[in-house]
This record gives sequence, C-alpha cells and structure tokens, in this order.
Amino acid sequence: MSNKKILMITGDFTEDYETMVPFQALLSVGHQVDAVCPDKKAGDSVATAIHDFEGDQTYTEKPGHRFALNATFSEIKAEDYDALVIPGGRAPEYLRLNKDVIAMVQHFFKADKPVAAICHGAQLLAAAGVLEGKKCSAYPACQPEVELANGLYADIPVDQAVTDGNLVTAPAWPAHPAWLAQFYVLLNR
Repeated sequence: MSNKKILMITGDFTEDYETMVPFQALLSVGHQVDAVCPDKKAGDSVATAIHDFEGDQTYTEKPGHRFALNATFSEIKAEDYDALVIPGGRAPEYLRLNKDVIAMVQHFFKADKPVAAICHGAQLLAAAGVLEGKKCSAYPACQPEVELANGLYADIPVDQAVTDGNLVTAPAWPAHPAWLAQFYVLLNR
C-alpha cells in the first residue's frame, strides 16, 4: 500500500470511535492523516461523544475523549490531499453550514478521490450535493437527507459498508472492519 495524504474533517462532538479508530488505523498502515476543524489549529482539540446502542429507539450519548487536531484548518488545501475521511457524530450537523468545508468535500468528488464517510457524515455529503445517484449508507435517521440529496440510501446491517465509485460509507462504528477494508481498496486504486 502506497502512503497517502488523507484529510479528516471533524469537529466538536464528533463520534469518539468514528474519529479515533480510523485516524489511528490509517496512521498504523503508514498514511499521513491531517485532522482539522474550522476555526481551530494544530494542537487544539475537539470534544468527542460516545454513541452506543443499548436497546433504546436511538443511540445513547456519553462524553468521550478530547481528540487532538494535528493540522490547522485555515492553512490546508484540499488539493494537497489524496483522500477524505468524514466521521459521524453531531459535528457534521454544524460543519455542513461552513462554506469552506462544503467546497473541500466537493473537491474530492470532482477530482474522483477516495472518500470515506460514516454514520452522520452523510449529512455533510448531502449538504455538499455530491450524493446524486450514489449508494450511501448512514445512520438510519439520515436516510431522508440522503434521499433528498438524490442519493440511494443503502439500508445495510450496522456492521457492513458499501462502496459506490470513490465513496465508501457505513451506518456506524460497528462497521469499522468492513468500512476501513473497503477504504483501503479505494486508496490502492
């Protein structure tokens, strides 16, 4: 596997596992991963939330860890990266309001670069207008947003992932093995 330069766009109350696990997994196989958040710089951190499935009608939320950012949002250029990772949690809900974030996401699709989004990351994809005609999995509560963006919602088990062109998506963190495996394939194409 050739080493890639990967951008991770995240923010406060990102899902803990969906941020830390792919960040560490991608680093462990030799990729450079720059984690950024608008209005924050390298060395700052974002709050994470742990979402769990405990038999309620939706996930529960507990405080997570602090996740240290290692790059400065205002200094990066999407063109310098080979791939994009969008974790879930509550961060995509407000990140989608940032025009610079939207432009970055759109760049990866225009350039046909690999993109991995999980859970509520689909909210950011929908807002960027990049889902038209694409299969996209997400947390089930995001199905309406995927479909309103003219995407094809992939209703798959929580531990599975789906790839459509340059995009790999999954419903939630239990899919990490499948999601990351499919992302590695995209990174090697």
